[in-house]
Amino acid sequence: MTKIIGLTGGIGSGKTTVANEFASHGIPIYITDLEAKKLMQSDVVLKKIREAFDDSVFENDVLNREKLSEIVFNNPESLKILNSIVHPAVKEHFQNWLAKHSKEQFIIYESAILFESGSYKDCDFIINVIAPLEIRIQRVILRDKTTREKVLDRMKNQWNDEEKSSKSDFIIDNTSMKALKLGIVKILNFLRIKQMNS
Repeated sequence: MTKIIGLTGGIGSGKTTVANEFASHGIPIYITDLEAKKLMQSDVVLKKIREAFDDSVFENDVLNREKLSEIVFNNPESLKILNSIVHPAVKEHFQNWLAKHSKEQFIIYESAILFESGSYKDCDFIINVIAPLEIRIQRVILRDKTTREKVLDRMKNQWNDEEKSSKSDFIIDNTSMKALKLGIVKILNFLRIKQMNS
């Protein structure tokens, strides 16, 4: 049976870099954020978003993601409502994707909110990616062309590194590419030995 390896980490920790490195080893990767963005363009999800947030988050009948983000990141209740629409859609999509990869030894399920969404319960092992706070902030500022304040606001909606690490099986320190690659090889070796012995 395919093992689900949860991959998480705070914003700016470098989960995508880690996911890409796993992919280079031939491991199928499911990136929840990318899939959620695609699903948020589906008629079913758009209809539910319009019902919950009215027309103010639409422009010329197109969802204004920036406007929606501003609303939900400053209002925990609104974030909860949005998550209740998007998470079930992602979960169903993932189950279909998993069925197509049922012959794989293991797959990587990448999610920034693996713990917050409760998805960690479906994982066989969990990897948490960590990096120093200042490095993370700078990465996000550069990547999203945003401000320090907005990055810190987004961080408030996520569990901190200590909370995530305490519930994870593996921790990858993403401060150098060399350490990251070494960490991934060690994890893959462990998982393959575990699979052979099960």
